[in-house]
Amino acid sequence: MTEPADHPLVTAVKPLVDAMGARILAPDEAAGDDVVLAWEGEDVLAVRLPQLADSLDHILAAMERRHGMPLAELDRKTKQAVVRALEARGAFSVRHGVETVAGALGVSRFTVYNYLNRDNTARAAE
Repeated sequence: MTEPADHPLVTAVKPLVDAMGARILAPDEAAGDDVVLAWEGEDVLAVRLPQLADSLDHILAAMERRHGMPLAELDRKTKQAVVRALEARGAFSVRHGVETVAGALGVSRFTVYNYLNRDNTARAAE
């Protein structure tokens, strides 16, 4: 796209669009499910939202960047924190979410379920 990169709206929404794993398009490239954003009555850009499964992959990649290493190399306590963060973001409502997370963490699905159950049990005891 020949995006108006210096437009204030693009500058404002780009970090959010990148964090979601979405794409910025020209307004005339927008499809039915894209979100067109206007500035002072003029369409400036369109945002193509990612599919849910792609979002999970994007979130996992962002977590790897944040931790500075593959998630599989994290210690157990940090992996548990990652699972908590992913649960808060709805990662396990995505089809095959547990399997995808387990693969990224280098653990079994059973281990991911144990992390989830441990957190839910601890919250219920509070």
